[in-house]
Amino acid sequence: MPRRVLVIEDNHDIAELVKLHLRDCEAETDVESSGTAGLARARSRAYDLVILDLMLPGLDGLEVCRRLRECRTYVPILMLTARTSELDRVLGLEMGADDYLTKPFSIRELVARVRAIFRRVDAFGGAAAEAGHLLQLGELLMDRDRHSAVLHGKSLELTAREFELLWHFASHPGRVYRREQLLDQVWGAGYEGYEHTVNSHINRLRVKIEADPARPHYILTVWGVGYKFNDAAQPA
Repeated sequence: MPRRVLVIEDNHDIAELVKLHLRDCEAETDVESSGTAGLARARSRAYDLVILDLMLPGLDGLEVCRRLRECRTYVPILMLTARTSELDRVLGLEMGADDYLTKPFSIRELVARVRAIFRRVDAFGGAAAEAGHLLQLGELLMDRDRHSAVLHGKSLELTAREFELLWHFASHPGRVYRREQLLDQVWGAGYEGYEHTVNSHINRLRVKIEADPARPHYILTVWGVGYKFNDAAQPA
């Protein structure tokens, strides 16, 4: 089946060029030119990917990304930005974007990034299907279909990336991951050198799931190596 992609981009020429070349990914593409209209369209139907410009009239890309991540249904987001500072890229990733491209970008790289996102989503979907979409470890219960997580009977308010990171850890309790491995397996290609993003996400996860984030019970640091999910995790 063809993928459905929403492009939210106020530059008409760029939007049409992206739409044209997404046919190489067998994608059907809708286009909106403002953040307000794009958010409304994204909420009105199911998409396999949103390609989102950072600088938009109405709502800017960061605000659109934030509001999409508040929705129950998860959709991958590829952010486009003319800004080149690391801060802007990190802000997008922290808001929940799955990937980013800095303008000007090559169409070949755009298509490669889109295909990589589709492969990653398919891989996560396959793993969820094998697990019945549910994962339970001790008092932690996660539902990938609903993108929900419950710990000690209380719902966790997680961003999309925090959810994927926790799912990845809890799916492999006891396995130690280097930061570079987590970037590759949870964030995907193109994030080399962003190990600090892994650290910040883990710190925020600990605040949300640990009774005492300074003395974690679930996500443990393996000094000199990386992190692991406690395979002996039980109610603290």
